[in-house]
Amino acid sequence: MAALTRILTVNAGSSSLKLSLLEGDSLVARPADLGELRGLPAPDAVGHRIVHGGTEFTVPVRIDDDVERRLRSLTGLAPLHQPKSIDGIDAVRQILPGIPEVACFDTAFHAGLPAAAATYAIPAAWRDEYGLRRYGFHGLSHAYATRRTGELLGAEPEALRLVVCHLGAGASLCAVAHGRSVDTTMGFTPLEGLVMATRSGSVDPGLLLWLLEHEGMPAAALAETLEHRSGLLGLAGTADMRELLGSDAPEARLAVDVYLHRLSAQIAAMTASLGGLDALVFTGGVGENASPIRHRAAERLAFLGVRIDADRNDRARTDADISAPGAVVRTLVVTAREDLEIAAGTRRVLEDPASWL
Repeated sequence: MAALTRILTVNAGSSSLKLSLLEGDSLVARPADLGELRGLPAPDAVGHRIVHGGTEFTVPVRIDDDVERRLRSLTGLAPLHQPKSIDGIDAVRQILPGIPEVACFDTAFHAGLPAAAATYAIPAAWRDEYGLRRYGFHGLSHAYATRRTGELLGAEPEALRLVVCHLGAGASLCAVAHGRSVDTTMGFTPLEGLVMATRSGSVDPGLLLWLLEHEGMPAAALAETLEHRSGLLGLAGTADMRELLGSDAPEARLAVDVYLHRLSAQIAAMTASLGGLDALVFTGGVGENASPIRHRAAERLAFLGVRIDADRNDRARTDADISAPGAVVRTLVVTAREDLEIAAGTRRVLEDPASWL
């Protein structure tokens, strides 16, 4: 295909839709809904964020009827997100018929996880029959932050050992070595790992079994509570980190302490997977805007060589190095741009499909 200049990116979440029209890497428009597309210049191609690619889709792929059918077959692995992504594909096709569409996968960046990081210690029969493994998520964000960190540090990402902290309503960490994900905190579902806005993060599976057996709690009620009524919301009655940081209420302080305890412990665990750390990267809504979280996390990680400059940290609003002078580990704030990662994948698969082989 000829060079693709204008790309529409479609990021459909479980309860949100983010649209970006890009000319190269420049943002032309951020439509509030699909209906606004009719008043904008037509894109050359459309890139969709798809949460789950399973083990089948490990690189972006052009969407046709067969690919869409295979994406639908993965709905059971991401029942909250996958249907919304497929609805987005169908809706764009109605509004922009004939425009090539590409699926870019949140799981793809983690597809090459080492077996030790990807494998659950459960019977092989379960793993083989049901595809039970650690998939990891937020891959588009982690991949972009990895690439952007290399640019900011003037180094090839392949030469850096990074822990990328995507901290938003959903939150996950990724250990990156040689430009690839080698460990991550989310697993079979986006519930595993860190404390999040309304998601619990990791809990003892025995606790869930106890609720099922002794309290007769239905599986649907467990799922609803773990997804939508846990995390910061469950701890303090609000999922808004700004409110929690501005509150002196005991439950607010506890929520932030639990959040930081899990965050710092898992950053250290990711560092262990790397055998050392060159840079710590914060991205996502909380990662980019909650300077007290970055400050307090850095204090807990001083033993790893993490030191940040308080003034730089407080002033950071976009891509920034907030490291203290002489710090062994560089600490950066990177603006989350999943749209740029989706656009890059879309261009590559359409302009040079053989490059993925």
